[in-house]
Amino acid sequence: MGKTILIIEDEQSIVDILSFILVKEGYDTIEALDGPTGLQLALEQNPDLVLLDLMLPKMDGFAVCEKIRKAGCTVPIVMLTAREEEDDKVRGLELGADDYITKPFKNRELIARVKANIRRMSMAAPPLPDPAADLPLGERMSVDEERATIFKDGVPLDLTQREYDLIRFLAARPGKVFSREALMEHVWNYEGYVGDVRAVDVAIRRLREKIEDDPAAPAFIKTKRGMGYYFGE
Repeated sequence: MGKTILIIEDEQSIVDILSFILVKEGYDTIEALDGPTGLQLALEQNPDLVLLDLMLPKMDGFAVCEKIRKAGCTVPIVMLTAREEEDDKVRGLELGADDYITKPFKNRELIARVKANIRRMSMAAPPLPDPAADLPLGERMSVDEERATIFKDGVPLDLTQREYDLIRFLAARPGKVFSREALMEHVWNYEGYVGDVRAVDVAIRRLREKIEDDPAAPAFIKTKRGMGYYFGE
């Protein structure tokens, strides 16, 4: 049985293009032209992924994303937006979106991101070096794999799935520097770099705001200028 993609987009011409591209790749599609209909289909039809436009009638994409997540639905959500403002991307990711594509997009980039986000849901998290359920990561940070929770100073952190995957990957390899492209391959599960890598910077910034005492002077997720990011404690 093929995977089903829910397209929530108010421009019929874009819906038709997206549906054509996805069906050609072997996916089934269902469509909604406004926010409330899209939300209903997301919760009732159990799609394998949602392509969600931000500018929708009746209920915008931010509200749709938030309500999907508040309902306990973990379906991958990829935002579609014509906007370039990083604040929109940050807001969408903070509300629970997994990824974004800026319109106009290339067919190859769209398919790569759809495949990567669907694949991520069916994959187990990459193994950590230590099989212990509670792995110490320096004096202040630990990860409890059984509860999929990161602790700082004994307090659980409120992280999105992407943020959890990101810190877990970096912290399991302290001191090793990963480029944005490498993180997109290992954490975003892209098979090689395709398109915009700013999603990594957005995710790192949001993660730092949650785990660092001073995000401007990070102690955990550090930057190696010109190279990438690494876990520093």
